[in-house]
Amino acid sequence: MQSFGKKLRECREGKSLSQSQLAKMLNTNHSIIGKYERDEVKPTIDVVKKLADALDTNVGYLLGETQNLNVLKDSTMLKRLNDIASFSKEEQEHILFALDAMITKVKLGSL
Repeated sequence: MQSFGKKLRECREGKSLSQSQLAKMLNTNHSIIGKYERDEVKPTIDVVKKLADALDTNVGYLLGETQNLNVLKDSTMLKRLNDIASFSKEEQEHILFALDAMITKVKLGSL
């Protein structure tokens, strides 16, 4: 698993940003970005959120919780997931069963 610093650097370079440019976006010094990337200093969760927004990714990716750069960046999908989470366990099971069936059909090319 890649460290926070390596993921941060990968995202920054993917956006063709220098450490100085990213630091300017966050109103900080480029040296702190370098320290984050070398895993010498761990940022606060508020800074991780700002980094994720600036780099058009998500906190989960930077923290190694997901391998997908853009998971849950779609606010419409996130709203749907939050709606489902508010339902009873039985209702969730029914919805997820139907959703799983549809996903399988799409993957098999039969929808």
